Amino acid sequence: MATIEDLDKLDIRVGTVVAAEPFLKARHPAYKLTIDLGDGIGIRRSSAQITDLYRPEDLIGTQVLCVVNFPPRQIADFMSEVLTLGTDSENGVVLVRPDMKVRNGDRMF
Repeated sequence: MATIEDLDKLDIRVGTVVAAEPFLKARHPAYKLTIDLGDGIGIRRSSAQITDLYRPEDLIGTQVLCVVNFPPRQIADFMSEVLTLGTDSENGVVLVRPDMKVRNGDRMF
């Protein structure tokens, strides 16, 4: 069973998607996201398997939640630097995001 201390180890921050494009070399359909996580963290990139419910042009300006303290992960020819959070719904992955605009870099707790 996980503990509250385990949750405290995750650094989950809000960021705004500033670019999104199809990730053609990914094994599973995905997008390459560029996310602004604020002054303390900066711009980071993420591979996200969210193609069932989102189009790249609709993601620009969307705020998302990202785990920023996992090690980078090589996916094909792309380095994914943060994990963008979503839920696995019956229709595809749904992004986890704040219901109102907040500052980039705000921490989830």
